[in-house]
Amino acid sequence: MRIDNCYFCGAPAYPSKGITFMRNDGKSFRFCKSKCHKNFKLRRNPRSLRWTKASRRRAGKEMTVDNSLLFEARRNVPQRYNPELMAKTIQAMKRVSEIRARRERVFYKKRMAGNKARELARAAKLVAEHEHLLPRIRGSELRRRREEAGEDAMDIEDGIIDEDARVVKQKSQVFGGEKRRLKVRVEEPAEE
Repeated sequence: MRIDNCYFCGAPAYPSKGITFMRNDGKSFRFCKSKCHKNFKLRRNPRSLRWTKASRRRAGKEMTVDNSLLFEARRNVPQRYNPELMAKTIQAMKRVSEIRARRERVFYKKRMAGNKARELARAAKLVAEHEHLLPRIRGSELRRRREEAGEDAMDIEDGIIDEDARVVKQKSQVFGGEKRRLKVRVEEPAEE
């Protein structure tokens, strides 16, 4: 059973699946799905479409120079059936697929090295640029951060709040029925 590659995207085109297009000059084109066949008929370049193997190779996301890829080259050399040779060939095919899978994992790890740090730097830059869009920090979260930083004073936009301040709950219209906590300074009545 021969598994050909799709002429357009490079994916495997299994027997009895997909579409085979025969040109007038006798050249056959195998396509894995109708999407590839339609794009071929529209004369699109596979290297310009990001989902094809050709585009991934061009962008450096696929291995291009590796000895394990040479084993896939088509060899149309007829040989007499030999059970020992067949068994050896099947074992070699399994071994080659293991080696290729391992090399692809290593290639992927090398390609993705440092990606996490770049992503974090990009996210930090985005947060710094659009800080005005972020919701304000709750008082409890602010207090916890200040305790971690070692600051005892509790500065809030309105001023400093004493220890005897009460917490008043009011209905908020911002996020449905959530409660918003407001800190209010309570002054004791002056005695006469």
